[in-house]
Amino acid sequence: MAPGSLETTTTTTTAPVDLAALARWMDAAGLEAGPVTVLERLPGGTQNLMLRLRRGGREFVLRQSPPSPVLDGNRTMRREARLLAALAGTDVPHPRLVALCDDPALLGGVFYLMEVVRGFNATTGLPPLHAGDPAVRHAMSLALVDGIASLAAVDPVAVGLGDFGRLEGFLARQAGRWRSQLEGYRQYMGWPGPQALPEVEAVGAWLDAHLPAAFRPGLMHGDYHIGNVMFAPDGPALAAIVDWELATLGDPLLDLGRLLAQWPEGGAPPPGGYRIAPHDGLPDMPEMIAHYAARTGRDLAPLRWHAVLASYKLGILLEGSHARAFAGKAPRETGETLHQTAIECLQRAAAWIEGGPFA
Repeated sequence: MAPGSLETTTTTTTAPVDLAALARWMDAAGLEAGPVTVLERLPGGTQNLMLRLRRGGREFVLRQSPPSPVLDGNRTMRREARLLAALAGTDVPHPRLVALCDDPALLGGVFYLMEVVRGFNATTGLPPLHAGDPAVRHAMSLALVDGIASLAAVDPVAVGLGDFGRLEGFLARQAGRWRSQLEGYRQYMGWPGPQALPEVEAVGAWLDAHLPAAFRPGLMHGDYHIGNVMFAPDGPALAAIVDWELATLGDPLLDLGRLLAQWPEGGAPPPGGYRIAPHDGLPDMPEMIAHYAARTGRDLAPLRWHAVLASYKLGILLEGSHARAFAGKAPRETGETLHQTAIECLQRAAAWIEGGPFA
């Protein structure tokens, strides 16, 4: 929860879920007693519903995917809950799962309850301790690396997640998947096509030609950046990694690549600009990479490929808003802003093919 967030009470007549039905389900699960009160609606990653609730003397966070004609939100919620349950007892900072409701009929979709995380999202503002000391921000950055290092250290089989992803051909599928995503934007009338993104074809071809021969499997978050973690309010440590909807069993180096894709390089801001302010004190990429290597013992020789892929993927995803804006499905100003960021991502990817902070 970000510092300074306001608590507001929502009654059962205005709540975005059926609180009476929720209370009956919580009764059956033995989760406190009495009326359920909505204290706050929280940011929920993409469009997920996130509510901070109170019942009796205990607070919970409810997480539920919205209805979608394309994505199976119920499957996503089941996977997230399974992952959070599996992470209990590991060193990975995460919200503790309380209970999963697997009945879509109760609230209109599968949902789960988790413990409230006491912390803040650094992209929405830093508290005085963190804003006032570059050394704290430096330590925060290394803690950010520690988060994915801890996740990569988890034995998927030991925690019951040996089948959490399809490992065969995992890396070989990546570039083609995002190339297909880009081609899919042609459905939006007026979008100029892939040629609107200089470097995208060259980067895609390089990824195909330099596919790593092998990788060391592990759990990965799938969208790891500073906006998808919460920091402890009293120091630089991570309070929790959040927004696990893209988590899978795959190649953990992709999480490090995604982190680097929006990290400052050589004193220059990352694509889209700095994610936190003030930003002095942040370690450079070589230090981040070295810290990950020391924590995990993984072979980072192929990291260039993973980082190029992460920037390629991010650029293509951001271009989606630009394409939708032509069809009136996204604000034109937002589309143009994200288009420029997409170009910056692909320029970074192209530059990393020959240079960058890689051995």
